[in-house]
Amino acid sequence: MVQKYQSPVRVYKHPFELVMAAYERRFPTCHLIPMFVDSDVIIEETSEDRSFHKIERRCKLDVDAPRLLKRIAGVDYVYFIQKNSLNHRERTLHIESHNETFSNRVIIHELCCYSVHPENEEWTCFEQSASLDIKSFFGFESTVEKIAMKQYASNKLDADYIKRYLGDLTPLQESCLIRLRHWLQETHKGKIPKDEHILRFLRARDFNIDKAREILCQSLTWRKQHQVDYLLDTWSSPQVLHDYYTGGWHHHDKDGRPLYILRLGHMDTKGLVRALGEESLLRHVLSINEEGLRRCEENTKVFVRPISCWTCLVDLEGLNMRHLWRPGVKALLRIIEVVEANYPETLGRLLILRAPRVFPVLWTLVSPFIDENTRKKFLIYAGNDYQGPGGLVDYIDKEIIPDFLGGECMCEVPEGGLVPKSLYRTAEELENDEIRLWTETIYQSASIFKGAPHELLIEIIDASSVITWDFDVCKGDVIFNIYHSKRAPQPPRKDPLATHGITSPAGNNVQLIDKSWLLGQDYSMVESPLTCKEGESVQGSHVTRWPGFYILQWKFHSMPACATTNLPRVDDVLATLQVSSHKCKVMYYTEVLGSEDFR
Repeated sequence: MVQKYQSPVRVYKHPFELVMAAYERRFPTCHLIPMFVDSDVIIEETSEDRSFHKIERRCKLDVDAPRLLKRIAGVDYVYFIQKNSLNHRERTLHIESHNETFSNRVIIHELCCYSVHPENEEWTCFEQSASLDIKSFFGFESTVEKIAMKQYASNKLDADYIKRYLGDLTPLQESCLIRLRHWLQETHKGKIPKDEHILRFLRARDFNIDKAREILCQSLTWRKQHQVDYLLDTWSSPQVLHDYYTGGWHHHDKDGRPLYILRLGHMDTKGLVRALGEESLLRHVLSINEEGLRRCEENTKVFVRPISCWTCLVDLEGLNMRHLWRPGVKALLRIIEVVEANYPETLGRLLILRAPRVFPVLWTLVSPFIDENTRKKFLIYAGNDYQGPGGLVDYIDKEIIPDFLGGECMCEVPEGGLVPKSLYRTAEELENDEIRLWTETIYQSASIFKGAPHELLIEIIDASSVITWDFDVCKGDVIFNIYHSKRAPQPPRKDPLATHGITSPAGNNVQLIDKSWLLGQDYSMVESPLTCKEGESVQGSHVTRWPGFYILQWKFHSMPACATTNLPRVDDVLATLQVSSHKCKVMYYTEVLGSEDFR
């Protein structure tokens, strides 16, 4: 039986000619590819104008096969015949390969193609496909298949999975998803979001993988710092929200998307801000977004097709100038900013109904803060225009149109009304509540400067205790160290950079190790230094051997000068060079456990 495999399109952000120069460096052998042992030229032809080059090679490979299998087959290496056709004029390289070893038992036929990216002439695409036909092979058919096709299977998303949970993806889009997921798996130690979540950030940046990775990492750090993953289990809305927040979920639209209804015109925004504060309102809106994600997953199962976003219906009947109260608008803009940054591509459609004459004023205030792709999903109806052709019935089934919009379906969204002034809180009470809300996180953040590491002191009374840590590198590269000292460091000294005009937020850069201390005499290193790159999430632990004082240190890491100079330009295709700024940032959490409590 013949099995076929197709890998996603890979995109190299380098010109075709540069990629070809790098490709040729693997012959006759290449230390960067240990499996590729050697190669011999069999036939080589070049056209008169040198625009077409054809070469056939016999390649010697050291495949990752079990020793027993190699012994039974009587081989140490596997030989492949490779035929390359390079067209300089069309800027394409076609590669056709087939196995010479085992050819009477296993037939592997591989086709590869390098070509210019259709949308950017300075980029190069790589496509790869293969067919595998395994005959009787001493009972090792399944082993041979796994060895021969391991690379193809690891890089291919199942077509049924894509159709069922992700929707239609082009080969380039699928490639971006695989590459970003693979990067997250390497840097976040397996703790990565679902494909649907990654895909939202890719779509928000038109599948620009660098831009998507940047905003996704920022969002993952934000979620971790404020424990947003646990929000639905930990957040309990105050009673005033149940009574006066005029929003709620209501069935689904014609596309199966969860439908959220917000009667903004009936909402007393000033009263809610005065009674709850900006942070409580933000926390409530975040819980709505988290609930929306959960409902999308449920509807994906119900409708047996990917549902990745929801529809929001905003009724503006009753909207007037009191809704333009400045602190209320400020709170609205803050909410929009946070939602846009952390929930991209979750809004499928926004239906704005019964927009009054004051609406253009509100729209002028908020529209600059809304992403252009999101604005394209807005449909605005004035007066009763939503009731005619092209109106609400085009998007929502008639039987679930709410009664207050002329339908027959009872809607449980609160009608709102004015929040009693007796529920208003003083500015001091609101400030204390807001501080409590955003200091509930177990994580702390710190800035690390060149020459000014951040250090954390942990006193250990009982030997064999376990120091655990969990930190994210939000910006720059850092070196993580753990030291032990028998004597306590002096109180934290002032950030020395402040005298040079560099100001860091108070308390987020602490230095404990005195410059007069000598390593090996005043303090000692108890773990090997760990270099951590931007975007990485690091978890670990250390079992203490002695009582005393342990110092966790995050130190600025600069790239060695030799790493950024004197490299042949062709090698840039195979290496990414990072230029660090003079400031790094980490977010961390530590805990000390007894050895009996540590798992």
